[in-house]
Amino acid sequence: MKIGLIQGRLLPPVDGHIQEFPRRWQEEFKIAEELGFDHIEWIITSRSFKDNPIFFEDCKKYNISSLCADNLVSDHFLDDIFLRDNLDPICAAAEKNNIHWLTIPLLEESNISDDKKREIFKAKINEYSDRYPYLNFSFEAEAKPEDILDIVEERENFWITYDTGNITSEGLDHRDYILKTHKKINNVHLKDRTFDAQTVPPLSGDTDFDLIFNILSEVKYTGPYTIQTARGESGLETKTMKQHKSIFERIYNATHS
Repeated sequence: MKIGLIQGRLLPPVDGHIQEFPRRWQEEFKIAEELGFDHIEWIITSRSFKDNPIFFEDCKKYNISSLCADNLVSDHFLDDIFLRDNLDPICAAAEKNNIHWLTIPLLEESNISDDKKREIFKAKINEYSDRYPYLNFSFEAEAKPEDILDIVEERENFWITYDTGNITSEGLDHRDYILKTHKKINNVHLKDRTFDAQTVPPLSGDTDFDLIFNILSEVKYTGPYTIQTARGESGLETKTMKQHKSIFERIYNATHS
């Protein structure tokens, strides 16, 4: 099992934000390695965009699985100028740092369930695929499998980040989702949620991880798993992440024996 985490989960939250680029980011890579994590998915947010070191430091030595463009979650995600200012620099940073995967969240304000918005987004993101053919774009969406497939089947370098919590809170069937999309899934975000969209510690919500890992085993998924679970008590991040990692490894091993 190739298991990693979303950046910042091994450190106290920045300014009270659940998910934000951590100031002590180098330290987190050391902690992650000590705990046996295989990778970190690097976060770029609107708040950290201006000063994010991925743009001006050499980060090749760090085990970065993907750049997660959280800054694209915006009402302006279909605007050409917004994409130029917020997506182009990330694509360039990925190339500079030999990172071949870019995670695009299509969540909240950037949801593509609306047919018209999805068609506009497809036209724009296809242009990026043509301009950056060395990059793999992986879309994390709160959407039916048919809607996300409508996007990723456009290009060979388009993929799906399957977020277990998002699918639960959307009221979608995990078995159906995986069976329809598995050929395009390249990353699994591990998160437990309730049906009313509350992110909670693993095994305390409505996400059926036994089912999920069983189906992923059936379809022979071999890609990375990335923990994006609920935060525990501030200051106990290492303990919390060790516990969550152990839970997922136990379920994985039980379903892949």
